[in-house]
Amino acid sequence: MTSHPADQPQAREQSVSFSEQMRTFCRRNFSWLLAIALGLLLLQDVFGAHGMIAMRRSQKEAERIQKEINRISDENSRLEGNVKQLKTDPQSIEKIAREEMGLARPGEYIFKLPASANDPAARPAQPPASGQKQP
Repeated sequence: MTSHPADQPQAREQSVSFSEQMRTFCRRNFSWLLAIALGLLLLQDVFGAHGMIAMRRSQKEAERIQKEINRISDENSRLEGNVKQLKTDPQSIEKIAREEMGLARPGEYIFKLPASANDPAARPAQPPASGQKQP
């Protein structure tokens, strides 16, 4: 029997191993496979857990925390100055004793005047807005 020439390519294709078929496929589609791999790497670099977006979010958080640290540090310095002043300045101590504690020197009298009507701190609380009567 003679083989027909049209039957030879089919026999040849069937005898090709799987690894040879994979090599052929990879050679034919190398540029597409490379483009897909680079696209996936780019997506991971931008949107991944350690990507550009996450890094920017972390930088903003670090800036916010640094501002908070600076604010607290300034407040701490101010309070340290107040403590130092209270430890060394008798006039500061006397001012607090008179204004906040209501103390007076021997022989002095303290007169408390009623608050003026124009003083917003001395006004009574506003009645409820829902129309209910106050007890």
